[in-house]
Amino acid sequence: MQVIDLCFTHFKSSIDSYSLPERFTFPFYYQPHPLCLLASKELQDNLEQLKLWLHDFSQSGKMLGILLVENKQGEIGYLSGFSGKLADNNNIHFVPPVDDSTNAEFYIKEHKVINQLNTELVALESAPELAEKQRLLAEVTLAANNEISDLQSKNSHQRQARKEQRSSAMLSLSGDEFSLLKDTLAKESVADKNALKYLKYAWQQKTVIAQQAENDLLSVINSIKEQRSLLSNRLQQKLFKQYSFLNIKAETKNLTDLFIDTAFHQKYGVPPSGAGDCAAPKLLQHAFKMGMRPLAMAEFWWGKSPKSEVRLHKNFYTACIGKCQPILTHMLDGMAIDDNPMLKSLSKEKSIDIIYQDDDMVVIDKPGELLSVPGKSIQDSVYSRMKLYFPKSSGPLIVHRLDMSTSGLMVIALTKKAHKNLQQQFIKRTVEKRYVALLSGCPEQMLDNMVNNDEGIINLPLAGDFDDRPRQMVCFETGKVAETKWQHVAFEKQDNQTFTRVHLYPKTGRTHQLRVHCAHHLGFNVPIVGDDLYGTTANRLHLHAERLKLKHPVTKEDMEFNVAAKF
Repeated sequence: MQVIDLCFTHFKSSIDSYSLPERFTFPFYYQPHPLCLLASKELQDNLEQLKLWLHDFSQSGKMLGILLVENKQGEIGYLSGFSGKLADNNNIHFVPPVDDSTNAEFYIKEHKVINQLNTELVALESAPELAEKQRLLAEVTLAANNEISDLQSKNSHQRQARKEQRSSAMLSLSGDEFSLLKDTLAKESVADKNALKYLKYAWQQKTVIAQQAENDLLSVINSIKEQRSLLSNRLQQKLFKQYSFLNIKAETKNLTDLFIDTAFHQKYGVPPSGAGDCAAPKLLQHAFKMGMRPLAMAEFWWGKSPKSEVRLHKNFYTACIGKCQPILTHMLDGMAIDDNPMLKSLSKEKSIDIIYQDDDMVVIDKPGELLSVPGKSIQDSVYSRMKLYFPKSSGPLIVHRLDMSTSGLMVIALTKKAHKNLQQQFIKRTVEKRYVALLSGCPEQMLDNMVNNDEGIINLPLAGDFDDRPRQMVCFETGKVAETKWQHVAFEKQDNQTFTRVHLYPKTGRTHQLRVHCAHHLGFNVPIVGDDLYGTTANRLHLHAERLKLKHPVTKEDMEFNVAAKF
């Protein structure tokens, strides 16, 4: 009997004119295949028209994904999935979770015990008896501190009085009288010290009694907490081992095994929270279970942008590195997948133009897609080329950096002295930098005024996205200060689309600062054209460092360099 998979969706229109992908998508850097775009459009139309979903996307957006597949009958269609949960429910049109052990008998039984312990803890921690013991301890501690402090203050005054008395007596008393006075004052000093010692001891006894009364109750609470922690960790480990992921070779690996060698697991002892619940693993798992052949995939954001990460409505994004890379590496093992474009150098045919040169420094125009310094897999960089161009240089060469995709002005130091001086200018932020960027739309704050030379400040603190490096995110708790002044230059129309040209003046120099400040919904909410991390790809990233003003590291002469952008 043929099993009907309700998750498998046929295309609504003919796809005869489309070519199937030759290799599966490299999930961490890709352009969606045309059939993936078509499938995504159909899913998006359903999301807009049917209104069947229990999740309010206007309040909380979600990452959704589609997987282009060939089923056992040789039919081409697609599966749909989402990351996490939607209103704590799964819809039949979406693939199920990789593992739903929360409905298993062992989980229900052990979770019931943990819940019972939670109930006991709430009762004990809110008991009037504990509150009374804590109140008494606080009162004893306060009274002890006050009385001891008063006596210490009194002793201090008496010590000063004895000191003044000795000084005065040295001039007015005979030797024997002065010796007698000194003995008397010494005894008073000893008496004061003993009084303080006995007072501290007396209060210590009272405090120990009050503390013990509290500890008797807290020990019961802590014992239950330890028991709860032990049971929770044991249950969590069971869940991790239940989370098993297939690949096309029918091999399975569980969550613990997949993350055992990662830096996160070595630091925290567990996989990252939510690992395995992203759309991509769910889609592949269902395809393998149902005997389907995965052909390509794509993921897009739907709904309200999150607070931290750059996620814009309907934009496509790659799978996250931190949570998905160990899982997808296993799940895609045995499949022919696209090459990782990040391992290819795109700069070999691009030359560096030297704008200025003397014995101390060089100013260059860096082409886009050239690294500032060598990477893990690509050695070609500004640094390696400068080493070849200036083999006799004595300095570290690189004073500051530009993102690989960013073009424009960089200053190179040829001597140690010049490097130290130039680096200090950047550290002290006395160097003036101006970038030009072309935005892929019109920011609302500029449309309000519709005038050139409109300007403002974007101040959004940035932190590395631990789950999705090298991306950065906005974080008001742990992020580093990042400030960018902007100035509207012009609106430009190309192919019936309006773009915005802006000047950007970064006060700080955080990683991807300008790109995030443009793309994040609290910034411009409009990515830079060609931003493959925070927007969509194009022929290049339309961001260029066009002006640089600094002082010569030796002559102290004011210098300004300008190179116009080629976009």
